Amino acid sequence: MIARLQRSTWPQPKADSLRCAQDRLSLRRALLRTAVASDCQPERSPRRQGSGFPRCVRESRLLVPTYILLLTLLPAAPLVAKERTVAEAQKVAQRVLGRAIVIDTHADTPQMMLDDAYDLADPKSTFMISIPKIQQGHLGAEFLSIWVDVDWPPQDLIHRALDLIDVVNQQVARHADALEFAQSADDIVRIHRAGKVAILMGVEGGHIIEDDLYMLDIYYRLGVRYMTLTHTKNTKWADSSTDKPQWNGLTELGRQVVQRMNRLGMMVDISHVSDKTFYDVLATTKAPVIASHSSCRAISPQPRNMTDDMIQALARNGGVMDINFYSSFLDPAYASAHEAVSKEMDAEVKAAREQKAKEGQRLSYAQENEIRRRYEARLPTPSFERIADHIDHVVQLAGVDHVGLGSDFDGVDSIPRGMEDASKIPNLVVELARRGYAEDDLLKILGENLLRVLGQVEKASRAIQATSGGK
Repeated sequence: MIARLQRSTWPQPKADSLRCAQDRLSLRRALLRTAVASDCQPERSPRRQGSGFPRCVRESRLLVPTYILLLTLLPAAPLVAKERTVAEAQKVAQRVLGRAIVIDTHADTPQMMLDDAYDLADPKSTFMISIPKIQQGHLGAEFLSIWVDVDWPPQDLIHRALDLIDVVNQQVARHADALEFAQSADDIVRIHRAGKVAILMGVEGGHIIEDDLYMLDIYYRLGVRYMTLTHTKNTKWADSSTDKPQWNGLTELGRQVVQRMNRLGMMVDISHVSDKTFYDVLATTKAPVIASHSSCRAISPQPRNMTDDMIQALARNGGVMDINFYSSFLDPAYASAHEAVSKEMDAEVKAAREQKAKEGQRLSYAQENEIRRRYEARLPTPSFERIADHIDHVVQLAGVDHVGLGSDFDGVDSIPRGMEDASKIPNLVVELARRGYAEDDLLKILGENLLRVLGQVEKASRAIQATSGGK
């Protein structure tokens, strides 16, 4: 669930720095084009397309030193092949989508299931996630978010979370022909091969364990496979990116939370946490971590997004950053326009909440989003290509092994044009293919990276339990 934007003090990115990142990628492409123009072809390894150096470059005593010198001046990142035409990209995307297990690590649809009696099979669904839209978009696995508002009555946080988990179970059972719960990385692969969509869950916000480590065990047994350590406010053991620092990162209890998640085999999610909390997590964890729905601060300077240093540190940890599709996290122009209307928009939401409270009800998230969308319809919504820009940025900084998809479908009130719901994911695949990504690299971005991390978290859990008698 998105953090409602507050006035940001982050400076706007310098145009020169963004152009520099783009120029680095252009230089890589130019090197490959030069090699091809000299009547030699890139030698492809059997495992990864587009990743080999041209044969003639490796064999030429004259060209090798110059080629290596140029590459050493560039940041470590996979070479991206020459850009394709749209027609070529569509063919590549079709092949890739036929092979890929597309994994989205964050959707907030359970709110609508519980509050609005929403059925995932509804063919006329107005929401971003539905079974028909998932199938049309070639999604192979979806992590449904178990989110409870930070302002929910504290004595009822766990009850609300259990209700959300229960409604997800009901939907999976009702639509067993199309959906199946996955408990592991191997389960995701098996379910995909069976022609179904794997459903997993992530608890969004450490406040939902009510400071009780044992609740992690219970959530894990109920199928939760990651927890976001904070939401929009600090917990009693970790600082949030959108709250005033209180603990200087993680407290001792916060470190115990991370350690317990490592032991269980539950992925640690650092989306929403403060920068200091992020670095404390990396100093504590024994397994790779994820950012389930975050974008790049260098492109859109929101405190919820990750800095370049954080992205590179996440890569050194072996983790994955799953790009958030929310317009304000993707595009600074949209974020500025959003800020201009936010006071009036928030006032109307507040009034609607108060009216519902007088009637003994709560304003549902779907109802709140309906209000917000009326204002946001007038704003300059970015194109879905902005998502590809963020993926490019992570690849240039950290390599193709550390980026994935974390849409925040049904948890955002503005989504880019061309990515209105899950059925539009092929648009992004075509765009990435047009930009020259190798097919094997597209498979990584679409899901293999997340599968790798989940498998490594499971492996770390077994090792930890083996050395401590499973306790």
